[in-house]
Amino acid sequence: MKHLFYWPLTLLTASVLAQSAPKSSGTPELPQLTVETIMQDPKNWVGTSPSNPFWSEDSQTLYFNWNPEKAKSDSLYKVTFVPTAKGKPLTASKPVKVSPAERRALPTPPVAAYNRAYTQRLFERQGDLYLLDVKTGAIRQLTNTVEVENDPNFSGDEQRVVFRRSNNLFSIDLKTGQLDQLTDFRPGSKKPDPKPSDEEKFLKQDALRLSTVLTERKEKKDEGERISKADRPKRPKEVYLEERQLLGPQLSPDGRFITYRLSKSASNVKTAQVPNYVTESGYTEEIAARTKVGVPAATQEFFVYDRVKDTVRTVSLKAIPGIYDQPAYLKTTAKAKADTSKKMRPVTMTSVLWSDDGKLAVVTARSFDNKDRWIMRLDLETQKLTVLDRQHDDAWIGGPGIQGFGPSAGNMNFLADNQTIWFQSEADGYSHIYTVNVLTGEKKQLTSGKFEVQQVQLSRDKKYFFLQTNEVHPGEQHYYRMAVTGGERVKLTTMPGANDVTLAPNETRMAIRYSSSNQPWELYVTDIKADAKKGDIGKDALKLTDSPTAEFKKYPWREPALVTIPARDGQTIYARLYKPTKASGKAVVFVHGAGYLQNAHKWWSQYFREYMFHNLLTDKGYTVLDIDYRASAGYGRDWRTGIYRHMGGKDLDDHVDAAKWLVQNHGVDANRIGIYGGSYGGFITLMAMFTTPDVFKAGAALRPVTDWAAYNHGYTANILNEPQLDSLSYRLSSPINFAEGLKNYLLICHGMVDVNVHFQDTVRLIQRLIELRKENWEVAAYPVEDHGFVEPTSWMDEYKRILKLFEERL
Repeated sequence: MKHLFYWPLTLLTASVLAQSAPKSSGTPELPQLTVETIMQDPKNWVGTSPSNPFWSEDSQTLYFNWNPEKAKSDSLYKVTFVPTAKGKPLTASKPVKVSPAERRALPTPPVAAYNRAYTQRLFERQGDLYLLDVKTGAIRQLTNTVEVENDPNFSGDEQRVVFRRSNNLFSIDLKTGQLDQLTDFRPGSKKPDPKPSDEEKFLKQDALRLSTVLTERKEKKDEGERISKADRPKRPKEVYLEERQLLGPQLSPDGRFITYRLSKSASNVKTAQVPNYVTESGYTEEIAARTKVGVPAATQEFFVYDRVKDTVRTVSLKAIPGIYDQPAYLKTTAKAKADTSKKMRPVTMTSVLWSDDGKLAVVTARSFDNKDRWIMRLDLETQKLTVLDRQHDDAWIGGPGIQGFGPSAGNMNFLADNQTIWFQSEADGYSHIYTVNVLTGEKKQLTSGKFEVQQVQLSRDKKYFFLQTNEVHPGEQHYYRMAVTGGERVKLTTMPGANDVTLAPNETRMAIRYSSSNQPWELYVTDIKADAKKGDIGKDALKLTDSPTAEFKKYPWREPALVTIPARDGQTIYARLYKPTKASGKAVVFVHGAGYLQNAHKWWSQYFREYMFHNLLTDKGYTVLDIDYRASAGYGRDWRTGIYRHMGGKDLDDHVDAAKWLVQNHGVDANRIGIYGGSYGGFITLMAMFTTPDVFKAGAALRPVTDWAAYNHGYTANILNEPQLDSLSYRLSSPINFAEGLKNYLLICHGMVDVNVHFQDTVRLIQRLIELRKENWEVAAYPVEDHGFVEPTSWMDEYKRILKLFEERL
């Protein structure tokens, strides 16, 4: 087969699109699925599930985005709950669309800007600030300016609102309305007053010596300036940012200190440009995309501004335990052994977390090399840091509720005693809840077991945690309530699948976005009893929405079997298995994207198009397998970091072991197995076709990474370190280095305006395959598509090609 550079214009023959379900005696024929049908605009075919639910402050109305009318975009809907007698089932109105006037009048959904009693809430709308009285619903506008005000919070005494306008902090007195500027951060550098030369100094002194009038006038002028300066109102200290970016300025609860960070990016850092060919202007236009892994890291400093002493001091990080430690992977290199100088590793700091009484402050630091996270007490008087918890990993720190790639501190807060914080850590291998006393350093683990705590919310009275875990099964998510001291967890949801809960403000009612593996997300609601026991809640959840279209409901969508597969190293691989009524010996293995993502689960997949395609394949006699390979989410630290320094290692082994399992257990012909996936899934497909060419007969790599040295820093440096320091990991992990191993049939599909995995990745691989004289490959380019396709015609074209590949080659 000649290598061809396909453009998405060619229509496949009708025989490819005729996808009748397999017939068997006594079994009714299934409705036909076609690529055209399943890849059309989802709102016209699947329907639009409700999303982004939020509650009214009185917990009586639930708002959510929805689109049952198949409009061009979602609308805001609401459901109002009808008061019922004690012990009676919960009842609600039918969902109704919120009018534009009512929508505009609503306070924006809360982002934790309440006062301590939860009687008032601050919010931002269109760049202005507002104060909501929770009991009466009255809204008071605090600002009305052309400048943008944001990030509002109550001061420590709750008499003022502290907010950010541009680079500076301001406060508004809630009684008088007085506006005060708290900081004076200025761009650029302060220009020093010009210094007079020695000649100028002599002339000035000589002139004053020779003239009494000049001397008297100077003394009068100096006295006037002194008086004027003494009468001048006190202003905040001028702080010049120079070439640095201001991050997270905060006012301490007592109003004395302001903490902030300054970050400086390296100069002359290149940003990739993505050419856009199909434009309104008719000219090729450049899209600024991103930098690549290994670019010099931004430097960051942490400062404390004392408003009383009018001083600014830098918080020193030199005493942090392990700050000078080299990463383990560097310790074995000759260069590292020869380097005896100790260098402090750069870190990124978070904003300050304050106790409610304003007496204790905690900050989090994360090393730029991703190996360490420190939680520390900060003494603002002395700028001293005291480590409360250090989480170290020779691979990289991550996991649910733990600081990720950005500056977030992860899930963390103070308990009611104002001296104990709770946080999440993977210290025992799974993300669990811990507490530590900031004064004594006493630490306690509250949850444990081979499961993940995936979401945590502290109750308003700080007596309970509401948490989501996957302890029932890695592929199920349920909601629990647990005392802040730990102990028994009361399960609040019952439906098997995923239960994504939005708690009502009064914490006695919860909205549940629920789905199963073959039913899209719908919205439910149920009450939570104060004395709830295990299994006592969730059974009578009231369903609020019904979203799928009538056409979508006609097809009996399969519930794939959740199976386990033994890996060669003794680990267990979880997978979704689609079994045809009559097996043909053909099989397709799907590889989910993102790497750190879960798809072998019991809820509606974000890969819903692929899910429908797998039903189509199964109708045609294919056995389809979708595994949560090494580095997938949901299985703890060791599974997550199993690809450290070698992508395409254990994760690819898992796919090869899964293919072998299909042959041994499900009547699959070892010579008729295909593989496909997008993004990370496209990368694995390439590695499979290049390095295990006898396992997979055909592969479709969609928007694939071909060289990890060309990907971004935040994701890649966690797993492979930096290319200039760990080049071997990049060589082992990049498919372009193994292209000579291509033996069977390969399809590559890529959007040309992909600002995530750049089309350049595919172009470079094309050239490599040409130079290697490979002929059994083809490429389809999509000129108007980014990383995630948008246009239904692009989806249709792509999946017709994938189906054609498998039909012809398997």
